[in-house]
Amino acid sequence: MLFHWQSQSTTSADLPTGQRYIHHREQGGRVVLFVREFKQDAAGALPYTYLGTAEYVRHTGSRPMSVIWRLHRPLPAKLWRQTNKWVVR
Repeated sequence: MLFHWQSQSTTSADLPTGQRYIHHREQGGRVVLFVREFKQDAAGALPYTYLGTAEYVRHTGSRPMSVIWRLHRPLPAKLWRQTNKWVVR
């Protein structure tokens, strides 16, 4: 499954952070994804949900970078309905 993610607005592919995303495997890095739909609700900050590890597939743009990651395991079933808008087909 592919997952689209957008970096911070200052990140570009030629800066160290962008290079770390692109070359994480070669550099021995590990990408771990967590998501949440909303930052907070009436009770306060909402928790993140662990999606698992992923690997870089490709990116477009700069400042911010739009990165496509390949998830190593399927998206948890409880997230399908609420995160379907995030799924790259």
